Amino acid sequence: MSGHPTMPIDIDEPDEAVRVRLVVNGRKTVCEVAPRDTLVDCLRNQLELTGTHAGCEMGACGACLVQLDGHAVHACLMFAVQAEGARIDTIEGLSESGAIADLQAEFHRRNALQCGFCTPGMLMTAHELLSNVARPSREAIRDALSGNFCRCTGYEAIVDAIAAVAEARAARAAEGTPQ
Repeated sequence: MSGHPTMPIDIDEPDEAVRVRLVVNGRKTVCEVAPRDTLVDCLRNQLELTGTHAGCEMGACGACLVQLDGHAVHACLMFAVQAEGARIDTIEGLSESGAIADLQAEFHRRNALQCGFCTPGMLMTAHELLSNVARPSREAIRDALSGNFCRCTGYEAIVDAIAAVAEARAARAAEGTPQ
């Protein structure tokens, strides 16, 4: 023992709130969070953006994926305070902007969703992949989806949907028509 007196810790005392400034889906916002609150908790509980799901809370299932400054991140593994000043795009924002309309339509057409719990994360992953690789191989699509877990559909319809959107976008680009 070191001989230093220990200070009692009041474990019932709540963490002091911290103001976090974010741009969420293009709108400036401020959240009051405890230092240990995750980004997924802030999005769901304070901003009522419930499309971002809290699944495994270990970064393994992909249900909590959001875009932070243009890159997909697991919102369950990130403290809200770490996102100070960041631009966050959720599934709601990508949907409202039309950025994933073709992906959503193709997922629906190919029955690439069933219960829907994993679908926002799958769409976030697909959006990021297709933003970086115009025509990914089926293997590249499967690799990109390796961080997303689905218990209902299996992955073949999801891979088919993403591949179809990639081909359609490439065909439109070749014709010179807008995405």
